[in-house]
Amino acid sequence: MTTNLDDADLTILRLLQQDCRIGLEQLAQDCSLSVPSVQRRLKKLRESDLIQQEVAVLNPARFSYKMTFIVLVELDRESLDQLDHFRKRAKADPQVQQCYYVTGDADFILICTAQDMQDFEALTHRLFFENSNVRRFRTSVAMERTKVGMALPI
Repeated sequence: MTTNLDDADLTILRLLQQDCRIGLEQLAQDCSLSVPSVQRRLKKLRESDLIQQEVAVLNPARFSYKMTFIVLVELDRESLDQLDHFRKRAKADPQVQQCYYVTGDADFILICTAQDMQDFEALTHRLFFENSNVRRFRTSVAMERTKVGMALPI
């Protein structure tokens, strides 16, 4: 943990992780600070890259993306160029929500979304079958979205 953070900074970060639309006045009240002080702290937190992004979490079912897939990908060759090539393809595909370079049986784990099985099949062709360096991939279909989030327990 960064040692430069005091209790007010941590409170701001906790509250923003719950709802990034929280108003400055509410943040100031919850931190016992003035609004200008909260503004300065937020600016510092953003500039120091402690806050990387502030996004809206959409309900995928309302956009016809009803399916979530966890895909373990094993590459044939693990040279830096090959790893970077796969990372770039995964990052560029809008249906890949998360991509992790991991140890163990797989080289990468992807969290992907699709409208239906045909949509996922098209994704597998783009990312895996058209990439001669993908040795194999194994897919699990999420039956339920029990918990989805990126909040850190700070």
